[in-house]
Parts: sequence; C-alpha cells; structure tokens
Amino acid sequence: MRILIIEDDATIAANLYDFLEARGHSIDAAADGVTGLHLAVTQTFDAIVLDLGLPGMDGLTLTRKLREEAHIETPILMLTARDLLDDKLEGFARGADDYLVKPFSLKEVEARLQALHKRSSGRVTTRMLQAGTLTLDPRTMAVNFAGNDVKLPPKCLRILELLIREPGRVVGRDEIERLVWGEAQETSDTLRSHLHMLRRALTAAGGHDPVETLHGIGYRLQSGGH
Repeated sequence: MRILIIEDDATIAANLYDFLEARGHSIDAAADGVTGLHLAVTQTFDAIVLDLGLPGMDGLTLTRKLREEAHIETPILMLTARDLLDDKLEGFARGADDYLVKPFSLKEVEARLQALHKRSSGRVTTRMLQAGTLTLDPRTMAVNFAGNDVKLPPKCLRILELLIREPGRVVGRDEIERLVWGEAQETSDTLRSHLHMLRRALTAAGGHDPVETLHGIGYRLQSGGH
C-alpha cells in the first residue's frame, strides 16, 4: 500500500515509517496538518494515518477539508491520545474510517490499514481527474487526451497528476521536484527533460500542449485542457 503518515511526534512517526516500510509499504510523511493536507490532495494514497493533535491544522479540520472540500475518500485511520467517546464520535462524523488510541501496537496499525484498504478497494472512491478533454484515473494512472490513450513514464505521470489535481494553479519547480523526486534537483535539466516528454506525448495525443510555462515562476495545466 501507499500510506501517508501525518504525525507531529517524531518518535511515533519514525516508528510507524520504519515498521510499515519494512513490511513492504510505500510511505510518505508530514509533521503538520497543512503539509499533510497538501500531500493528501496532490498525491494518491491507499490510506492515511492521521494524528488528531497537529500543529498548523488539527486532524479533525484536515479530515473535513479532505472529505467536504477536496472530495477525497482515501481511508483515514485516526491516532489520538484522547479516548473519550465524544472524541471518537466527532472523528467519525468528520469522515474518519477507524480510530486507535495511543499507545498502540504497530502490528494493529498495519492490520487496520489493510482492512480499510480492502474495504475501500471494493468501491470506486477516487474521482477521475480532468481538465477539458484530458483525464487521469488516479486508481489505474491511465491517461486519455481527446479520446486517445497516452502512455507516460512514471515520473511524467507524477508530474501530470500534480498539475491536473488543480488545473489553473501555478506549481513551482521546487514543489514539483520535491513531490516527484523527493528533493530539489541540482539542475533544472531533469525536470525540463521530463516535461518535454510529457508535453510531446500530450501533443501527439490531443493535438496541442495544455501545459503552460510561466518563466521564472513555474508551470500550470490550462483548466480547459487547451
């Protein structure tokens, strides 16, 4: 599974990260609510492990924004030191799928995440991403432009997924590199070459290039797809 951990306690986050990665899962992590929300919206995960008490934006607010504003249905396992029934009910009301009170067993975390993923994979929950006639299915990563299938290398797919989640928004080079490669690249050549491949494939399929360059600022996908 691809799992996002949003937890501000460095020790807990590291334990979760190391355990789940060692079990074969792909892990991303954020130490505050704002960063966690950004990752959850701009990337695709099979499950989210979410602490309630976060700096920047608490877990309940983050969950509400994911469900009501971004319309993202990724399963959420809430972790909290609060064991009151009212706290649990509030979490479920905001859109959480399961709840664990600290301290917890790492094996139980994995078991609950697997159960959530199994249930969610049985239903279509992730919306099709679209800008005009350009579409990307987050479940299969299949791309179609103007009725034609588009074959892209993995890094180009990640770039397109980032741009198409918020058509019209300017995304800076550093943000793209951080989310696609995990860190800023030493030169702009790596990103430039992947953007060239992406644009060439889209142009071949749809007859035009929907990716706009704003020199010195970043890139954006034209919201109408043209």
